[in-house]
Amino acid sequence: MSGSKRMNKKDIGKLLSQWNEEFVILVPSKEGDTTKMAKWDGKDTGFIDRYRNTTQPSKANFFPPMEKMFSFQKDKECYHIELPSSDKHKQLLFAIRPCDANALAILDVAFKDGYEDPYYLSQRKDTLLVGLGCINPYDSCFCTSLGSGPFDLTNVDIMFTDIGEVFFIEEVTEAGKELVAKTEGLREASKVDEAKASKVKEASYNRVTRKIDTRDIDKKLLACFENEDYWEKVSAKCISCGICTFLCPTCYCFDINDELVRKQGTRFRSWDSCAFPIYTEMPMENPRPEKWRRVRQKVCHKFEFFPMNFGVVACTGCGRCIRLCPVNWDITQTIESMPAII
Repeated sequence: MSGSKRMNKKDIGKLLSQWNEEFVILVPSKEGDTTKMAKWDGKDTGFIDRYRNTTQPSKANFFPPMEKMFSFQKDKECYHIELPSSDKHKQLLFAIRPCDANALAILDVAFKDGYEDPYYLSQRKDTLLVGLGCINPYDSCFCTSLGSGPFDLTNVDIMFTDIGEVFFIEEVTEAGKELVAKTEGLREASKVDEAKASKVKEASYNRVTRKIDTRDIDKKLLACFENEDYWEKVSAKCISCGICTFLCPTCYCFDINDELVRKQGTRFRSWDSCAFPIYTEMPMENPRPEKWRRVRQKVCHKFEFFPMNFGVVACTGCGRCIRLCPVNWDITQTIESMPAII
């Protein structure tokens, strides 16, 4: 059928080798107990069968946990600034999950609207996203409650669906179509392939059983904003460790620091978290000294403030903040337990 291709799964190495001639290929890679999108070693394709989703979200490939902004030197008259060397290259993220592709679209808005962040945007430029549909979602996933799903095509260039010994391949964007057109070894998909893919997609969608009701969620949050008892209750077991924000694919807060040794220094930025007690501390005050205020900030930012400013909820339902929280704090329970609007 037009616009869809097929290939044998055993040939995935050949496909990636082809693409590696034009792109730097990033794939789900294991480092110790952590998985993240990292440069393909040119050999391993086992991640196809063992991978569910990366621990570290794909935002780290464009907005690193720590990033050098510039170095500087001081002489008697002024400071001399030296920007990091530019290492421009086309890159392709292979097997990114739809939730993480959607998260990058949210970050694109945050880093382009009003103020354009040159560090993030330079990394995002010339990047193709090749999605791999999620056939085995975690029980902590709730993407379907946010208008998405395990095979959401919205923000990928190409989508791969595992239908057994074969990948069903859908071209989504013009860039994706161009890449597929010049890729050797692909064949036209059949109606049987399409039918198998439809069954796989439906089954995966039904496996996402965790749900939240997002209707009027911004109004509910506004109505209970001053309800200290509610926020004290839902934040009680939070230990302010910040793991949920560091692992969130859409959180983008950062701090900026200078390191100066004699007359030479470096300015860098690093991830920060609204969960930390000193996050908003200023010389004269800290507007969020209590834990419940910080938890409220996190929830409201994603489901009220960001939609108010950008028209989209800043959560993709990936579930990392639930399954990796050391005290089992659950944002879906927080949302579902909000008081009704009176």
